[in-house]
Amino acid sequence: MTPPQRKRRQPRPEHQPPLPPTPPTPESGGEDGDNKNPERLYVISGADGARAELDLVTLIVARADPPPSVAPEQAALLRLCLAPLSVAELSAYLNLPFSAMTALITELITAELVQARAPIVRQALPDRSLLEAVMHGLQKL
Repeated sequence: MTPPQRKRRQPRPEHQPPLPPTPPTPESGGEDGDNKNPERLYVISGADGARAELDLVTLIVARADPPPSVAPEQAALLRLCLAPLSVAELSAYLNLPFSAMTALITELITAELVQARAPIVRQALPDRSLLEAVMHGLQKL
């Protein structure tokens, strides 16, 4: 298989001005190829900077359906949180960084639209005395 050949550029005539660079289209994503807008995260994160104490495994559950007054990102978050989801999962689903997610969730917590709760931690090993009591109870049957 032969490699593709480059096309040679022809010099422009002197009387023709150079073409202005074309602005990137939303589909192309700009120069670096990603679809992120740097101003968007500032708008999402809010102005006061107060954040709830959240970590990646904190579970978020919606308390109500999204009202029409919330931002599109918050509405999407509320629709996803009908079942408990961790902050890390929400961040991945909405393609937003953790810092922006904590700002969104903080606003929803203060509006009492979502509830944050610690994940359910299960013990590594069950209690030995409980297992012995169950075993003796089964042997008596």
